[in-house]
Amino acid sequence: MSSAVTHFAHGFITPLLAYVMSCIGSMLGLRLTAQAHASRGGARVRWLLGAAISIGGTGIWVMHFIAMMGFQVDGTQIRYDVPLTAVSAVVAIVVVGTGLFLVSYGGGRVLALLGGGLLTGLGVASMHYLGMYAMNMSAHVSYDRATVAASVAIAVIAATTALWFTLRVKRPIWITLAALVMGVAVSGMHYTGMLAMEVTVDHEAGVVEGADALDFLVPLMTVISLITLTMLLMVILSPSEEELHEDAELAARLEQRRLASAPITATPVAQSSFAAPAERRGGQPLFAAPVPDVQPTGGQAPYPGAPGGQPPYPPEAAQDREPGRSRGGRSRRGR
Repeated sequence: MSSAVTHFAHGFITPLLAYVMSCIGSMLGLRLTAQAHASRGGARVRWLLGAAISIGGTGIWVMHFIAMMGFQVDGTQIRYDVPLTAVSAVVAIVVVGTGLFLVSYGGGRVLALLGGGLLTGLGVASMHYLGMYAMNMSAHVSYDRATVAASVAIAVIAATTALWFTLRVKRPIWITLAALVMGVAVSGMHYTGMLAMEVTVDHEAGVVEGADALDFLVPLMTVISLITLTMLLMVILSPSEEELHEDAELAARLEQRRLASAPITATPVAQSSFAAPAERRGGQPLFAAPVPDVQPTGGQAPYPGAPGGQPPYPPEAAQDREPGRSRGGRSRRGR
């Protein structure tokens, strides 16, 4: 027989909380991608991996299962297959990460954006229906194909829009607005897919295997949410792309100023005043008087007092210096 399917068993608290978590995950993912675009090498890869965990893990997967907390089917108990639920989380993170890497390293080309959006959207839809398949209940579940196609189309459009936001949105105010839009898109995709479900409860209720939502999903979602909030605090405390750009410009200006103030050529260090005179004057004595061009004759030494017996004065000067004669040639004896 047909059963009443309730999507809001706890009122609007579950869809509101799911939307808030989707916005938080999307906001953090956009902020991380902005950091990735301002980084290079291994740092860029780490920021993109963090963005994949934020958008795929918190923005999509956590949002999905928080919304599922309000899903009930009258006449049967709902439990979850633990391995399939864990695989659905891995699928969400992997496909979002793949799309982010394609767009980030694709240089913003349209083909890379469309390819990444299509791959990510199909992956998000696969995560959604894999999570639905992980539900165990004593009932038969079928889906309306047209509604399923509509949910997949919404997922592809939402994923493409999210990837486009990662390329264009840099300022905090625009990141916040983009996260609000992404939260609406993800929530719309989820509830559209839930409307495609048709449940028929079995006449005889059987044993339902699996883990209860409160015993399994709540602790897992709590851990992922805490990780997300920790990364959000790390991103808030880290410098933004604009701040990194301003720091780089300031460093460049300081370097130019330092180079402009530095001398063009270095002046060689003056030689020590204690160096030898010959070393300071290229082999010539520093205080030596010029030597007259006199050719030594008769083995005479070239300067006074040198070995060889050369008189201390030239011959003409020697005549003037004879004993008893003055320099003017007159004798001092007649005086």
